[in-house]
Amino acid sequence: MGTFSVLNIAGSGLTAQRLQIDVISNNIANANSVRTTDGGPYQRQVVIMSPIDNSLTFKSHLLPDALKKGIGQGVKVTEIKKDEKPPRMVYDPTHPDAVQSGKWKGYVMYPNVNIVEEMVNMISANRAYEANVNLVNSARQMFEKALTLGR
Repeated sequence: MGTFSVLNIAGSGLTAQRLQIDVISNNIANANSVRTTDGGPYQRQVVIMSPIDNSLTFKSHLLPDALKKGIGQGVKVTEIKKDEKPPRMVYDPTHPDAVQSGKWKGYVMYPNVNIVEEMVNMISANRAYEANVNLVNSARQMFEKALTLGR
């Protein structure tokens, strides 16, 4: 692990959490969108993250074990997928998008977005973002102390 790898790890976390906050904001903004260009109500989106895997990178036998890359190299966003939960059904026969026939006649399909759940996820993502910012600040302070020791 190199000197600046902590900054790379924190940077990957900052990028992933910023994207997660953007997706959650999009979910909240579309919580009442009953009509999309794809047809039907808006579907909640979820960010899928995974650890960065450097197993395919070149590893030399000449490097000491401390410099070899392994697990703990940060996080990356694998995909943004749609949540497959069923839409929320609300009875409103006067709504222009109400179902006209069948079992759900008079019901409107609303997005499967739960505002409370989205707010909890946003607070969690915000805390993770703050933790990564604190990591960058702590690394910066350590680098400054190391430079003052070297004078």
